[in-house]
Amino acid sequence: MSKDRLEIPDYNSLFSEERYVQQRENKKQFEAPCSEQDTAEALAYSKSAEYMQKNFDRKAVVINPHKACQPLGSVMAALGFEKTLPFVHGSQGCNSYFRSHLSRHFKEPTPAVSSSMTEDAAVFGGMNNLIDGLENSIALYKPEMIALCTTCMAEVIGDDLSSFIGNARIKGAITEDFPVAFCNTPSFVGSHITGYDSMLKGILSYLYERSGIQANPGSGEESGEKLNVMLGFEPYTGNFAEIRKILDAFDTKYTLLGDHSGNYDSPATGEYEYYYGGTKLADVPLAANALGTLSLQKYTLKKTQDFISGTWNQQLTAMSTPLGITGTDKLLDAVSELTGLPIPASLMEERGRVVDALTDSHPYLHGKRVALVGDPDLLIGLIGFCLEIGMEPVHIVCSNGDVDFNEVKFKDEAEALLASSPYGSEAALYIGNDLWHMRSLLINDPVDLAIGSSHLKFAAKDAGVPLVRVGFPILDRHHMHRYPIIGYQGTLNLLSLLVNTILDELDRNNSGFNYDLVR
Repeated sequence: MSKDRLEIPDYNSLFSEERYVQQRENKKQFEAPCSEQDTAEALAYSKSAEYMQKNFDRKAVVINPHKACQPLGSVMAALGFEKTLPFVHGSQGCNSYFRSHLSRHFKEPTPAVSSSMTEDAAVFGGMNNLIDGLENSIALYKPEMIALCTTCMAEVIGDDLSSFIGNARIKGAITEDFPVAFCNTPSFVGSHITGYDSMLKGILSYLYERSGIQANPGSGEESGEKLNVMLGFEPYTGNFAEIRKILDAFDTKYTLLGDHSGNYDSPATGEYEYYYGGTKLADVPLAANALGTLSLQKYTLKKTQDFISGTWNQQLTAMSTPLGITGTDKLLDAVSELTGLPIPASLMEERGRVVDALTDSHPYLHGKRVALVGDPDLLIGLIGFCLEIGMEPVHIVCSNGDVDFNEVKFKDEAEALLASSPYGSEAALYIGNDLWHMRSLLINDPVDLAIGSSHLKFAAKDAGVPLVRVGFPILDRHHMHRYPIIGYQGTLNLLSLLVNTILDELDRNNSGFNYDLVR
């Protein structure tokens, strides 16, 4: 390597240089900051029990909620279908947020366009923007379908997507037969999981209704073994590979309804394409003839599940994210029941190997107190996994947990699950709370581990608690979304994350005599 190469420091070392330190000091004379003593006192007070009480008493402000807005979820849902372009009816700024947030998690581009609404569209309506946008998008990006959703601006002024699309056809901006699925996704209610569900249901119902096919459950495209599977708002591309592995082991025919893994795990070949993989549009109407549908996010996919069990009159089995041995057992039992096929011996052997791994790590996991943050279906899976390996959930925050499935509220199911094990006896569930609440909990009632997305890192750091990154979004680590967390292989991956974090802490906090070579 050349000795005269450029030395380019990273920002940590760059901004530690004296010139930048001095620059920051000089800026203070214009900022009128609090004194260092005042700052230290305020920080100390924010960690007190008195402040924690005030924190939990607040009603008029939300600080760092663990959720994103509806259209972000709808963009992910749209990218689960072959050559489909997500179209956000709203401002460019909103669309940029959705694209960047998803891209920062998956480290892949997120193709999506917007109608570029500005002040005039907010006053006079966004129909002209939408019509021009549809025409330009088809000409430039050549999708085979557009999936249209809304933002706050379009919802507040009451833009009518159905009539706008109809007017676009009348004006010749799009042809009569070009598919444009749509859904309403107001950002001021719900969350990313609500938006995902609305778009998935919108696409399935639109493609089914325009096909003219009449649902005939159990007839299948080729045989009665055909099965539909929905993973939902799935931040792990590895989970798609894992579910395929499981279904292939059963040797059953299946259709994944909404498969965005191709778009978010595309190859670097030197040429960029807008569309990779996805559920084939022609397969969606035929999915109405499947033997049944398996949903792996029952709280996320409420509208879609109602459509499948109602309009398609199809057998539906719904569960939360199948994590751990128990969760995966339920998944395999569901596939076996829906298809009538026996559970493959290869999967039972895999189960045994993972049980062996759990046994190896159990001494380091047993009795560890944990805090959890996530979406409802993920939290059900994580709570179950923690209980089965002897870890003790203590603080559980779910900002978007005001949901139910078959009239059973998420809160009630989670509390019943915690009550089913002595390891859940200390747990408290906080629905609608945010990560600033979690900060107070972690500081005033410390735990051994925090489990959640990258957004939890600041509260965990303030409390001195190690963070195991699970869920969405993971912005500050690379490639974690490529590893499955469902199934037996996913159980092994989660186990490795947890136990090795604990072992890292043992080494980091050693007192000298216990800096062991073998753990």
